[in-house]
This record gives sequence, structure tokens and C-alpha cells, in this order.
Amino acid sequence: MILYSNEEGFIKPRGIKNNDGIHDPNIKLPHIGVGVFSEHLLKDIVKKFKCVKAGELMQKRPIYILEYKNIKITLFMAGISGPWISQDIEELNINGVDTLIIFGNCGVLDKSIADCSIIIPNRAYRDDGTSYHYLPDSEYVELDNKYTDLFKDILKEYKFEYTEGATWTIDAFYRETREKIELYRKKGVVCVEMEGASIGAVCKYKKLNYFTFYYAGDNLDSVEWEERSINQLSNFDKKTKVPILALELAYKIENNNL
Repeated sequence: MILYSNEEGFIKPRGIKNNDGIHDPNIKLPHIGVGVFSEHLLKDIVKKFKCVKAGELMQKRPIYILEYKNIKITLFMAGISGPWISQDIEELNINGVDTLIIFGNCGVLDKSIADCSIIIPNRAYRDDGTSYHYLPDSEYVELDNKYTDLFKDILKEYKFEYTEGATWTIDAFYRETREKIELYRKKGVVCVEMEGASIGAVCKYKKLNYFTFYYAGDNLDSVEWEERSINQLSNFDKKTKVPILALELAYKIENNNL
């Protein structure tokens, strides 16, 4: 059992690290942050757009200030798992990030969901640990839908297929058992990942705007596990088209003062 406490944490976030590896709360970042879990996609984004390295997160994961059209965006290498992404959000917020768009790969619980197609989660079932330190006990976190319609318009514009439904957040990759898969499928869950509930809980606790989405990877709706494109470089040409969706959403949020 995890004990929830509404007190502030004993250890306070100190902001991101500067390029010398020192925590620096005085670095001012653009208020919209885009986080990507794939290092290969991050490198591809940096190669395609004007980016200036602004600092680092834990484990020397880079943070850039990216110019897209007429706005600047905080681009960062997101930490895989609830503990890492929660720390990222806490530290980035110290440096001015108050709106987050975070995207990455997920497993699907419905084999009809096409590889690399987009999934919009509307709630995250809490099979993690981190979310319980930010919100009281509950079966799931209702995810912020403030930007959902705007994002659907972008998907239509860029001709992306998408599925909308619940996600299952688990922090033990090798404990995605058949029993649990069937349980969550019956609850309307369409995908599984490791950060969704944590992102939702941290952002609710800190009153931050956020939007998270996924691109489909491995398939758990089968007799044996199907890897499909869970490897970061599998179907990479198609994956390189996904980041523009996040950048466009950031652009529309900024220009519409949402």
C-alpha cells in the first residue's frame, strides 16, 4: 500500500542542469515543452529544425530551445518510466515550462490498431507507483482533454489514423501478464505504456497544462507477443512524421493563447 500525503516534498526540485552540469533555476525556457521518449526521434528533430542546447535533465538527457514557425519550444529527451518523467516535469517547471506535450511508443491491446498509428488516451489506469504519490488512491486518472479536439484537427490535416481510448500504465515491463491484459481489455483499454498515469497525476497536482499521445508499437492481442515496431529504428521513416504533430499542437496552443 502506498501512503498518499498532500504535504510538499522534503526535497525540492532545483531546476534543470545547465550545459556545465549544474542545476540552474535561472535558465528561462519557453513555456511549452515537447518531450519525446525516443533518442533517435529526438536526434532527427534536432537535425531538421533550428535547435540550441539549453541544458540537461538527469542522465545527461538534452534539453533544446527549438524554433518552429514563429515560436520557440522547449524540446527535451523524456525519461522512460514514472519516476523519471515526474522528475523531468518538476525540474522543467522550475525553469518556466507550464504546458507539456509528451509522446512516445506504446503496446496495443487490439491487433486492429495499425502499427505506428496514433493513439489518444482519455484516461490512464494506474498500475504504476509514481501517480499514487501525487494523487489519492483511485483506479485511473482522467487525462486532460483540453487540447484533444485541436489535436484531432491536426491529425486530419496530416492524414494520420488514430484510435481514442483508455491506456494502462504499468512500471514493470515484464509483468504485462495475460490475466492483466484481459482485465484491462474489458475496461476499454486500447494500449499499455509506462508513463501516462504518472504524467497525468503530476500535472494535475502541479496544475500544469498537458497533452500526451502515443504511436502504436508492439501487439499484445495475440497468442505470442508480436514486437512489430517496438524497436526505435523499426519503421523509422513513418515514425519521423510523428513529431510534427506535437510541434503543430504547440504552435496552435501558443498562437491561440490556449
